[in-house]
Amino acid sequence: MKPKLLLYPSIRVANVFEKETELLAQLQRGTLNEALILWQPDKPTLVLPSGNKWQSSEGLYQQLMQMGWQLFSRKTGGAPVPQVPGVINVSHMYVWDEQTSYSIPKAYQDFCDKLSRFFALYNVKVDVHATEFSYCDGDYNLNIAGKKVVGTAQRVVLKNGGGKVVLAQACILINTDISSIINPVNACYEYHQQAERVRSAVHTCLVQHTAQQDSVEGYFQSLIKAFS
Repeated sequence: MKPKLLLYPSIRVANVFEKETELLAQLQRGTLNEALILWQPDKPTLVLPSGNKWQSSEGLYQQLMQMGWQLFSRKTGGAPVPQVPGVINVSHMYVWDEQTSYSIPKAYQDFCDKLSRFFALYNVKVDVHATEFSYCDGDYNLNIAGKKVVGTAQRVVLKNGGGKVVLAQACILINTDISSIINPVNACYEYHQQAERVRSAVHTCLVQHTAQQDSVEGYFQSLIKAFS
């Protein structure tokens, strides 16, 4: 069964998450074994996780709108994630091999290995570790010289009839103004009376480390190669 491949050079955040949900259901039903979505948001959108800590409200919506940002809430954990043109996203869904015991670290490491192959195509070395003061920090960030360039997330759902389906996600900072994407995140922290603040200085973009710059479609093709 061939992997399903969907490419969206410019798409609304809400629309791509709907596509993701549809594909995930197909994997759960067993009509697909693997799917890869590559996408770039069409407009600046702050993605808010679920939970009492991050409540969506009209006040926050208005505040972000004045900053030129939309707000979208989704039923996942984590922390607020800024989505803008210049950020390329990966959603990789697959059925976990039942011959291998499921392991969160192994699933994350396999995902990070594929992402590292993408950066190697641009002669850029990345390291996997947490990045203090970065947005939505985690142990499986990809970093260039200590600065976060990719954030990752993962969740697992049960397959109908047994087995597991893994959804691995990555946000790759390709070419964007870091300070402009950090401002709405910190505004969200402040609105929710959280003491934590994110620092732009601990982030970087791919284009700052390579002379080999691509179109969005070119980056998509490099990612397809890395995941093949």
